[in-house]
Amino acid sequence: MDVFGSFALILAFTCSVYTVAAGIAGIRTRHPLLLKSATQAGIAVCLLITIATACLVYLFLTDDFSLAYVAGHSNRDLETFYKVAALWSGQEGSLLFWSWLLSLYAVTLLIANRGKHPELMPYVTVIVAGVQCFFLILNVFVASPFQVLGTTAADGTVQLMAPADGRGLNPLLQYPEMVIHPPMLYLGYVGFTIPFAFALAALLGRYPGEKWIHLTRRWTMVAWGFQGLGILLGAHWAYAVLGWGGYWGWDPVENASLMPWLTGTAFLHSVMMQEKRGMMKVWNVWLVFITFMLCILGTLLTRSGIVSSVHAFAQSTIGPWFTGFLLVCLAVCVVAYLKNRDYLRSESQLDSMVSRESSFLFNNLILLASCFAVLWGTLFPVISEWVQGTKISVGPPFFNKVNIPIGLFLLFLTGVGPLLAWRKTSTESLARNFGWPLAGGLLAGALAWPLGFNDVYALICLILSVFVTLTIVSEFTRGALVIRARAGLNFFSSVGHLTMRNTRRYGGYVVHFGMVLIFIGLAGAAFNEDVQNEVEPGSRMEIGPYTLEVQSLTSRPAQNYTAERVTVDVRRDGQSLMYLYPERRFYPVNEITGTMVAIHSTLKEDLYVVYAGRDPESNRAVLHAYRNPLVKWIWLGGIVVVLGTVLGLVPNRQPVVVLRRAGVVTGQDAAALTPEPVGAQQRRVHEATD
Repeated sequence: MDVFGSFALILAFTCSVYTVAAGIAGIRTRHPLLLKSATQAGIAVCLLITIATACLVYLFLTDDFSLAYVAGHSNRDLETFYKVAALWSGQEGSLLFWSWLLSLYAVTLLIANRGKHPELMPYVTVIVAGVQCFFLILNVFVASPFQVLGTTAADGTVQLMAPADGRGLNPLLQYPEMVIHPPMLYLGYVGFTIPFAFALAALLGRYPGEKWIHLTRRWTMVAWGFQGLGILLGAHWAYAVLGWGGYWGWDPVENASLMPWLTGTAFLHSVMMQEKRGMMKVWNVWLVFITFMLCILGTLLTRSGIVSSVHAFAQSTIGPWFTGFLLVCLAVCVVAYLKNRDYLRSESQLDSMVSRESSFLFNNLILLASCFAVLWGTLFPVISEWVQGTKISVGPPFFNKVNIPIGLFLLFLTGVGPLLAWRKTSTESLARNFGWPLAGGLLAGALAWPLGFNDVYALICLILSVFVTLTIVSEFTRGALVIRARAGLNFFSSVGHLTMRNTRRYGGYVVHFGMVLIFIGLAGAAFNEDVQNEVEPGSRMEIGPYTLEVQSLTSRPAQNYTAERVTVDVRRDGQSLMYLYPERRFYPVNEITGTMVAIHSTLKEDLYVVYAGRDPESNRAVLHAYRNPLVKWIWLGGIVVVLGTVLGLVPNRQPVVVLRRAGVVTGQDAAALTPEPVGAQQRRVHEATD
C-alpha cells in the first residue's frame, strides 16, 4: 500500500502540473479543449490524492510499522479513533491532509461553476492548481508520508525493517476534541485559497469587481467559519487538556491561526462597501491576498521550528520551502496589482464620517491594527534574535495591553454599524437610534458596579455588550413589526420571515450576538482566582465559596496508559455538591505524562481542578484549583457564531404577498388602507429588509 500511495501522489503531482500548463495555454489560445482537459486533470488530482490518503489511513489501521510515519505516530494499543486522527498528527501526514482538503475544495469549485464564468474560471483553475503543485512537491519530494524504515547492511544493501510496535501518538492529542479541531482549522486555512484564487484571477483577467466579489463571498464565509470554529475548538482543548487554567495564552501558533481570521473578518465587512458603493476595491483585493499569505505564514511558523510552541511540529528543514512560496505569492500579487491597478478605481467616495461606510472603514482599520500587533508580538523574538543575537520573548501582558482596548472598540463598532445609514446619518436618526440602547448599557453598568463588577475593562465590556445586544434586538424588532403590520403574522413568525428574507444581514446580526457572548466570557477573566496546595486523603482546600475535600488517591491501568486519580468532594455551605476526578496519566510507549482536568461548569463560573503531580521533595500530591467566572459564555457564543455563519450562507427566501379577504370597511380601516406616499413605503421596506 505504501508503494501504491506513493505512486498515486506522483501521478497527482503530474496531473497538477498539467492543469497549470494546459490552463495557461488555454487562456492564451482560447482553445476550449485545453481548458476542458485542465479541468478534468484537476478532478483527477482529487481522486489520486484521495487514494493516497486512504492508503495511509489503511496502513495506520493495520499497524504497518515498516512505514516511518506510522511507526512514529501510532502503536498497537492506540484506539482506532485516534489511529485515524494520527493522519494529521505529524509533519508529513498533515501536509498530505492539506493537499487532500485543497483538492476537495478545488473539485467542489470546478463542479459548482461548470459552464459558468468562462472568462474567470480558467484563471481560478490555474491559480488553485499552482498552490496544489507546491504542496504536492512537499508531499512527493520533501516530506513524503510513505517513507519506509530500513537499515544498511555491511555489504551496502538496504534491508527493510519493521519494529514490533510504534512510538505512539502524542498524549496531548489523545483527546476526542483533537480529532475535530485540526480538520476544522485546516478547512479554514485551506479554504482561504479559493477567495485568493478568485481575487487574483479577477485582477489578471480584469473581471468586473462586483461579480467576483459576489462569487467569492460565500467561499470566504465558509473558510472564515471553519477557521473560527477551529480556533474555538483549539481554545477549548487547551482549557480542558493542558491543565494551566486558561484557554488562550497568546502562543505563536494560536496567534498564527487568529491573524487570517482577523483579516478575513475585515474583508467580509468591507466587501459590502464595494457591493453597495463600488468603494475600497484595492483594499478588498489586498485583504484577500494578505489573508491567504497569513495562512501560509502561519503554516511556516507551525512547521519550521522558528518559534517555540506546545502546538508546533518538531523543528524541520521545511521552513525555507514555505518562505520561498510565500515570497513567490507576494511577488505575483504585487506584479498583478501594478499591471492592473487602474481597473480597481473606486466609483464613489466617503460622503460623511457619520455613515455606515465610515463604520466599516474604522472596523477594518482596527482589525488590521490588531492583526499587526499580534504579528509583531509573534515575530519579535525572531526579529530580535536576527538583530541582536538574543531572543527576546513577548508574553501575554503585551498582547493583552494592546488588544483589550482594540477589542472593546470593535465591540462598540459592532453596535454602532447597524444604527448608521449609508452615505450620511442625520442627527435626529442618531438620537433616535442610539438613545435607548446606550441608556440600557449604562444602566447595566450602574447595576453591576455595586455587585462587584469593578474592573474597568470588564465594566466597559459589560456596558458595550448590553448596548450591542439592544441594537441587535432593535433591528429585529423594527423589521418584524413592519412585516407583522403588513402580513398579519404573529411577532415570532414575523421575525422568522424577516430573517429568511435577508439571511446575510440577519445572520450577521446573529454572529454579532455570538461575539457579544464571547466578549462577556472573556471579561470574566478579570475575576479569576486560583489556589494550589499539597494534599493527602482528608486534606481540604478553600477557593471562593467552595471547599475541596480529598477523599482518596488511587491508581488504575488502562489500555494505553496508567493513571493516578484524585477523588475530590466539592462542598458548599457544608453540603456536598459533586465529586470531581482529576487525573495524572503516564504513557509508557512515549514516556510522557499528561493531565486530565476535572471541570464543573455553570453559566456563572467554572470550578477547574488539576492534579499537578507529586512534589519532588515531600512526594505528596499537588492539587491546583481555579475558579474561572463566565467561561461557559465563550463556548455558547462560539456556537451562536457558527449558527449565524450557517444562516448567512442560506439563500434568501423571496417575500410572499399575503392577501386577506375583504370585509366591511370602517372609518378606522379606511384610514389604515389609505395609500402612503411611495417614498415612505420605500423607506419602511428598506428599514425592514436592507
